[in-house]
Amino acid sequence: MYHADPADEGEPSSGFFYFYSFPIIIVSVLLFSCQPGRQKVKAVQPVIAKDSSKPAVKKSQVVAKEKPKKKKKKIYLTFDDGPNKGTKNVLDIVQQEDIPVTFFIVGEHVFASIGQTQVWDSLKMSKNIELCNHSYTHALHNKFEKFYEQPDTVVKDMQKTKEKLLPGNDIVRTPGRNSWRIDSLHFTDIKKSKTAIDSLQQAGFVVFGWDLEWHYDHKTLALKNTADELLNQIDSLFNHDKTKTKDNMVILAHDQVYQKSSDSSQLRDLIQKLKKKDDYELALASSYPGIVKERIDSLKVVSTQ
Repeated sequence: MYHADPADEGEPSSGFFYFYSFPIIIVSVLLFSCQPGRQKVKAVQPVIAKDSSKPAVKKSQVVAKEKPKKKKKKIYLTFDDGPNKGTKNVLDIVQQEDIPVTFFIVGEHVFASIGQTQVWDSLKMSKNIELCNHSYTHALHNKFEKFYEQPDTVVKDMQKTKEKLLPGNDIVRTPGRNSWRIDSLHFTDIKKSKTAIDSLQQAGFVVFGWDLEWHYDHKTLALKNTADELLNQIDSLFNHDKTKTKDNMVILAHDQVYQKSSDSSQLRDLIQKLKKKDDYELALASSYPGIVKERIDSLKVVSTQ
């Protein structure tokens, strides 16, 4: 038997290692290869990222870019001559349909009867409603030529309604005249009225006209156009760029027309169809382009006088 020299403790000599370890390795390999059910293990290939600087993004994190919203054409639905017998019906419809509209008020009509005063109170308390000035006497009770021959009378008539009813609003519509005085937009349909209408702007008022009128028979107060016919006119004016300001249209209607249910139903029909048009948006008169600037400039003029 071999006895190791105490001096040889530590790492074995090379002859000793190969003499004993080589047969053991051979036997181990044979035993390992003969084990039943043993399968070869495939080497796993390392996964190399194409760009390790960019973190992986999950599908759930990918958000599609939103398409830019299409700019809508604005329609300003306005009603003249209230409060009168048709105003309550108009107010009910626009409130039920939840749309913004502008009423141009005649001062005398507010105080003409208890019922009209009550309608005025309802208008003031209603949401999405804007109240603007349509003179106090409606051009001296429709005496248009005489009214516009006297610029001072025109200004005083508008100022009376402002002082009594609309102290915070300078937007006016001239009775019987389609005229504009907004920023750079100046238009007068009947030239004899120009001096009087210029005087309104000089007094600090913003004069607001219209692009399309919903016509009616002045004797029977019945509409001359159906809702569908008016809608076709709206589409046509926009398509041919025939409004005073591009992509903005002011529609003039009259409260007194909507006393009858047949005419009221046409108004509701028009509103519902306008709401369904994705290209259109209903708005208040005060949001018309140029009005805010015009009102600010007029206040500066008044403050320096």
